Amino acid sequence: MTIERFLKQHGSLQLRRYSYSEIKKVTDCFKVKLGEGGYGSVYKGKLQDGSLVAVKLLSKLEGTGEEFINEIASISRTSHVNVVTLVGFCFQGSKRALIYELMPNGSLEKFIYEENSMLVGRQLDCKTLYDIVNGVARGLDYLHRGCNTRILHFDIKPHNILLDENFSPKISDFGLAKICTRKEKVFSRNFGAVSHKSDVYSYGMMVLDMVGMRKNINAQVDRSSEIYFPRWIYNRLESNQELGLRNIRNESDDEKVRKMTIVGLWCIQTDPSTRPAMSKVVEMLEGSVELLQIPPKPFLWSPSTSPVHLSCETF
Repeated sequence: MTIERFLKQHGSLQLRRYSYSEIKKVTDCFKVKLGEGGYGSVYKGKLQDGSLVAVKLLSKLEGTGEEFINEIASISRTSHVNVVTLVGFCFQGSKRALIYELMPNGSLEKFIYEENSMLVGRQLDCKTLYDIVNGVARGLDYLHRGCNTRILHFDIKPHNILLDENFSPKISDFGLAKICTRKEKVFSRNFGAVSHKSDVYSYGMMVLDMVGMRKNINAQVDRSSEIYFPRWIYNRLESNQELGLRNIRNESDDEKVRKMTIVGLWCIQTDPSTRPAMSKVVEMLEGSVELLQIPPKPFLWSPSTSPVHLSCETF
């Protein structure tokens, strides 16, 4: 579907359409850049009513603009405290932009990876990490079963979790999202036949990143001595050892980290049918850590091999 056709068919979208000249005015001629990626750049903006926004200016549009359409189609259907709000868009000739509510603390990855957190001058404490993990779980549960149609995100990672002024998380970047009915099977060019359990897997890996304050695969170390973090922490849980992580300061912290770890390990189970639904994840996070069972060992691959490359059935 072309962008023109999509906009014609969805003329009732509750989104404002901006002209490119309005975008320039909102961003003060792109004065303050907030970030950059393969999609283009993000600029700080201010609407007429004084609201601060983030304007994602797309640098190129491939094919019929499927990712642009996905973003508008999926996110315009949502309304949840843990999903970012799309305020409007621009589609004028070759100029495309998406306008979101501004998240003052940027994306999660700045605070959880050691090399990045040193740049921003702080690491997040256990309670904040736990609240973010819980908030993202609630947002995903909403996308999977709280909307009129199920939305599969397909790109859950710290870069796509934005933090407001209170470090409350909001899921963003719906360019790869798929909209489907509750029982409909989805086919992805990357993964083959997939389900909402692919989001669960990505969520679990992100949670373990947050627990370890590191990327799960550290390419900087020699392969022969590489430690795959999920395997390492699973072994410590199984033998009831101290987790020995830097951000644990007291018993309450230890309980939160154990809970997040067990939930993360359940979510990355190799067999999708044994991964919990996001509604169950929320329940596990809010329950007692003593009631949580340690999952079976989920790792059938080496640290250098993604499960995606082993079988599309993984997802």
